Amino acid sequence: MSASEQAPFGQPSVPDHDLQPLMCAEPVARAVMVQRWNDVVFLHWRFEPDVIQQLLPDGVEVDTFDGSAWVGLVPFHMDALGIAGSGPLPFVGSFPEVNVRTYVRARGRVGVWFFSLDVDRFLPAGVARMTYSLPYNSGTAVHVRAGDIVTSRVRRNWPRASPAATTEIAVQTGGLIDPVDSLARFLTARWGLISATRTGRLRYAPVDHPTWELHRADVLYLDDHLVTAAGLPRPAAPPLVMWSPGVDVRIGRPVRLGA
Repeated sequence: MSASEQAPFGQPSVPDHDLQPLMCAEPVARAVMVQRWNDVVFLHWRFEPDVIQQLLPDGVEVDTFDGSAWVGLVPFHMDALGIAGSGPLPFVGSFPEVNVRTYVRARGRVGVWFFSLDVDRFLPAGVARMTYSLPYNSGTAVHVRAGDIVTSRVRRNWPRASPAATTEIAVQTGGLIDPVDSLARFLTARWGLISATRTGRLRYAPVDHPTWELHRADVLYLDDHLVTAAGLPRPAAPPLVMWSPGVDVRIGRPVRLGA
C-alpha cells in the first residue's frame, strides 16, 4: 500500500475520472427498500489499485483518485428499514452496521463494491445476501453517539464465527467539510451498488438520497480487523475520517449488468 500522505480536505486535486454529482442524477423512480442511515462514520485508506483489483471479479474495475484506490470502513446506525410504501419493518428495522467497501466501475455503471457488511440481525443479513447478492454477516454489533463521540464495535458470528473479524472504533466529530471538496465527493457521492452473484453475474442497484452533510472527525481509538478479514493488507497509514448525521435512503431493484 502506498505510504504517501493523504491529501487533506480543502486542497484542490484532480480525480482520475469525472466526479459523480452531489445530488443523484437518476433518482430512484420506484424504490424497493427505504431506510435511514444515522451517524455515519467514514474511515478511508489509500491502496495501490492492483492490490484492490485482484480482489474484484472479471468485469469490475477499481475506481481511483490521485492514482490510488480507496478502501472505506463505514459504521453507522440503520433505522426505519422497510419496504417502500409499507413503513418500517417491525423488530428488524433498526440495527448497527459496519461495512468494508471500495469504489468501482462496471459496464458503464459507477458504484460501491462491498467486501463485507456486518450487522447484529440474522434476518436482514440473510435477506440481503439472497436479494442483492451482498456479503452480509451477522454477530454482535454496537453503534452509538454521545455528544460529539461516536463509538462502534463488531464481532462476527455468521455465516461463520471468526475471532479475526472484529472492530472497535471511537471518533470525535468536528466542523463541516465543503461538500464540493473533490476527495470527499469521490468517497461519498455514490449512487449505486455493484455486486456479483455466486455464478459471477454482475448486478447493479440504484441508490438515491440527499447530498451528504459531511464533517471532519478524529480517531480516538481504532482496533480494526474487518479490513484484513476481507483479504486486504493492513493499512500502513492513519485513515482519512469524516462523519455525517445521516441521510434518508431509497434503493431500487437490482438489475443484471449486461456483458
